[in-house]
Amino acid sequence: MSNATVKSAATQKGALNKSSLSVLGVFGPKSDMRALMRMSSGRVKEVKLGSRVSSGTVVAIDAEGVMLRQSGQTKRITIPGS
Repeated sequence: MSNATVKSAATQKGALNKSSLSVLGVFGPKSDMRALMRMSSGRVKEVKLGSRVSSGTVVAIDAEGVMLRQSGQTKRITIPGS
C-alpha cells in the first residue's frame, strides 16, 4: 500500500465498527504472517495462525485480512478500506 492509501484508509470516518472484531493490519513474511486485531472491547491483540479470539480461531492471514473458523464455519474479516 502506498502512503496515500494508508492515510486515506486511516482517516475514513466510520471505517471501524467499534462494536465488532476488526483487522487493523497485517505484517510479517508470508510464511509467518501476523495481524493486529481490535476486539469489540477495544483491546488490540496481535494474532497468528492458530490464535483464538472471541469469534473463533485464526485459520489464515493474508494481505487482505484474517480468516476465522467458528463452529465449523469460516468467515473473512478484511482490513477496512482495502
